[in-house]
Amino acid sequence: MDETEFWALVDGAREDAEGDPEEQADLLVERLVLLDPEAVLDFARHFEARCRRAYRWDLWGAAWVLLDGAGDDAFDFFRCWLIGQGREVFEGALHDPDALAGLLDDFDEEIDGDGEDLGYAADEAYEQLTGLVMPGLGLPPAPAEPEGTPLDLEDDALLAARYPRLWERFRGD
Repeated sequence: MDETEFWALVDGAREDAEGDPEEQADLLVERLVLLDPEAVLDFARHFEARCRRAYRWDLWGAAWVLLDGAGDDAFDFFRCWLIGQGREVFEGALHDPDALAGLLDDFDEEIDGDGEDLGYAADEAYEQLTGLVMPGLGLPPAPAEPEGTPLDLEDDALLAARYPRLWERFRGD
């Protein structure tokens, strides 16, 4: 599976789920089980590689503003959700996290920002196909700390200055 096929699966499931991350995850599992186990492993490698690319302080700050706080688990689930938004949003957010203010059409704090189920879609599909737990993906170890300069995520003034568009759209009163 190449990158284009990976994004086509993600985008197709998102469009058919009409933006609901849980429904998107279910649709993704349904589509992945139509593939062979090696293709599912390839999908999982693509997904994990993007999750790791997004493990950055600047993106964590953006998630903090969007979600009005984001601990370790919430940031993990946010990165899965961000991948689920498709290539354009994902790459745009990596290029400029504050650009999420314009890249996201709608954002419902009740359902958006949490893509935990998306993070498990390949595991579930692999298990359905083979009856086995997904093996290791053969990727280098994940970084222990986010890339970039640490941010004081509790400092509202810093976050408002660093992410002015996000702050105005999602936290401005």
